[in-house]
This record gives sequence, structure tokens and C-alpha cells, in this order.
Amino acid sequence: MVTPAAPLVVDVKNITAGYLPGVNILNECSLTAAKGELIGIIGPNGAGKSTLLKAIFGQVKIRGGQILLNGDEITGLPANKLVGRGVGFVPQNNNVFPSLSIEENLQMGLYQNPKIYAERLDFVTGIFSELGKRLKQRAGSLSGGERQMVAMGRALMMDPQVLLLDEPSAGLSPVRQDEAFIRVSEINQAGVTCIMVEQNARRCLQICDRGYVLDQGKDAYTGPGRDLLNDPKVISLYLGTLGEDAA
Repeated sequence: MVTPAAPLVVDVKNITAGYLPGVNILNECSLTAAKGELIGIIGPNGAGKSTLLKAIFGQVKIRGGQILLNGDEITGLPANKLVGRGVGFVPQNNNVFPSLSIEENLQMGLYQNPKIYAERLDFVTGIFSELGKRLKQRAGSLSGGERQMVAMGRALMMDPQVLLLDEPSAGLSPVRQDEAFIRVSEINQAGVTCIMVEQNARRCLQICDRGYVLDQGKDAYTGPGRDLLNDPKVISLYLGTLGEDAA
């Protein structure tokens, strides 16, 4: 949900980053997200998609370039500082506390501002109504799709202006994948700027405002999602091997 001439919320400028000394995963990679946009990031395995999200969220060493949030530099800020500035992150793996209840998991997302708990709980259970009916259930007993809902809900408890999602459909059944994409769209339509990494490339491009195709740590193609979905080069190079289950 993006409005005309919306201001930039996230501006990633030519960042170079990696995990090991001297080994770069991202090579002068750039990305922008305007207020209210849903951005999709696709590409082959090893292209740097998840690394890009982690770099934005302060979890990867940045060796060059800048990251701006609403025009202010946040390059290299730790995750706890970014959460306080309105950046939420939903990792692909180990994204819930299995020994805690659903409600306790959601409370963990609001540790920096517990005063707005009731308000945010209403918002989260409005999107994920299933969670509101099962708040006392232990998260470890949930299915993969249900855990993904809890992880998204926990990130939303802090009322983020930007939500980073690392492969929200990974490992889910086709029905649960559909549900995950619907939930991401609903979150975005509620006014949250979303940046989503996805292996299900076709489905990702179908719902995003703009897409980025990463290759070898750099943004190789970018444009409106529907345009990339129908671009002959993107189809021949990437969509033939990505997201076949969404064909």
C-alpha cells in the first residue's frame, strides 16, 4: 500500500557486507522502500537475499555504503537500537520461544514499551485471529505456519514502521503458504512498510509493489513486481528455477 510520492523509509546505498573477514556476500547492493511499500527480494540461492535483511537489521558487518532510516543513518546500529526506531525483523528459523505461551511470545516483542500492550494485542489478534483464541497455548506445540504467525505477531507488537521478513513461506504447506502471503499483504495494507525475502519468486512478485532480483550480492534487476514477473530476462534466468510451485 504505497501512496504517490511517498517519502523513503529505508534507503540502502551501495552496501558491501559479509560474515567472514575478506569475504563479501553483498557487493555494493542498493535498495529503497517508500512509506507503505511492499518490497520483494528474490534471486538464486547464495545471492545474498537474507544477508541483505540481516545487514539492514544490524546483524552483519557492513564494510562499505550506508543505510538510512527516514533520512537518518543507521549503518551498523545493533538490533535492539533498530527495534526502538521502529524496525521489526522476522527470521526464517528459530523464530519463536517454544517453551513460552503464545501470549508470552507476544509480550517478548513489547519489552521496550509495555504500556501499549493492550492496544497492540488487539491489533495483532485482529490480523491473526487464531492467536487470540489460543493465547495460553505453548508455542512449541504449534505447526510451522502457526509459529510463523506468532513470529510476525511478536514483531508487530512494537508497532514497527518497517517489517523485514525472511522467507515467511519457507517450509509451509501450500495452504499455509497462501495464508502467509495473505497475512503479509494485510500487514502492509495496515500501513506497515514491508521488505520480504522469498524463494517463492512468482508469488512474491504477484503481491509486491516493487521487486529486486539479487545476483552475486548485487541488485541485478528491479522494477514493479508485475513487470518483473513478465520480464523475459527475469523469467529465463530466475523464474524457471525459482518458485515453480507458484506457477
